[in-house]
Amino acid sequence: MARIDQPICQQVLAALLACVTLMGAAQAGPLLDRIRAHRAAKAASANTEADPSPHSSDPATSAPGTHTFTMNWQGESRQWMLHVPPGFQPDRPTAVVYFFHGGGGNMQHGADDKLYGQISASDRRGHLVVFPNGHGRLKSGKLATWNAGNCCGAARDDDTDDVGFVRAIHAELGKRFKIDPKKVFAAGMSNGGMMAHRLACDASDLFTAITAVAGTDNTRRCQPGRPVSVLHIHARDDERVLFNGGAGQASKQMTDFTSVAESTDRWVKRDGCQPMPRTVLEVPGAKCVEHEGCQGGSHVRLCVTDTGGHSWPGGNKARGGEGSTALSATTEMEHFFFGP
Repeated sequence: MARIDQPICQQVLAALLACVTLMGAAQAGPLLDRIRAHRAAKAASANTEADPSPHSSDPATSAPGTHTFTMNWQGESRQWMLHVPPGFQPDRPTAVVYFFHGGGGNMQHGADDKLYGQISASDRRGHLVVFPNGHGRLKSGKLATWNAGNCCGAARDDDTDDVGFVRAIHAELGKRFKIDPKKVFAAGMSNGGMMAHRLACDASDLFTAITAVAGTDNTRRCQPGRPVSVLHIHARDDERVLFNGGAGQASKQMTDFTSVAESTDRWVKRDGCQPMPRTVLEVPGAKCVEHEGCQGGSHVRLCVTDTGGHSWPGGNKARGGEGSTALSATTEMEHFFFGP
């Protein structure tokens, strides 16, 4: 067979992408996702150096506990943590939750069970949980943020390809474990929740559902190739990402945040759901409603707490104090991803 030059292949891909974009998201979405996934894989191969961490042939990789990995992504040393629950069987297909820390935090914050309870959830359910570290300008990896579109910080200002970074992690994870492609989830707090929204937009070929807490949809564009289930949790008195849109005094230099209602409406339309929701939970201080009839069996659910401020309900605040005790965001997330 005649060999086709790589530049010609790249030109063909570029032409295809330009053509299908003109077709519109509804018709061209799946093809767009495949082309973007191909480009991301090429970029990951070009930008990621060999990971010195153990691979699938090393049993330490799948041993219970929390492991730290490093990769070179776009010339920057990026880290991520992986928690493997007790009794994990690496030969069986597994679910994986990617958890994204808030802006100004790091992966250790995301893995803090007192704040978010993700380690305990992994141990209860038996799934893997990945804690990526955001982009920052400190070698320590602290004070990191995610490029979620209009927010936040150095990741946005440096236009970091955090979607590509997550894809690169997922490719590495696939070398070590049998990942169930129907059970790949993203969740996050604040800027991390915004990153989950962006992954639902730009990596719908990977993620089947997301949970965003105190972080609205601040993407600049969104054309998911397939429906993605979305759970959004927010406090009415959030003082940083305001419930009705805009930024509180402490975050006014970030961006003019999208409102909770607008974020929900966007996903109802993207997933083709029924416009009128039904109440699925109502307790003192909190209420959850869900839009049904969505395409591909997806769901859009909104849980609102009366109090708690900018926090993860049921957990401690990273800057002290507690979130709302009316419900547990970790429990709601578990049920949304895995069922009761």
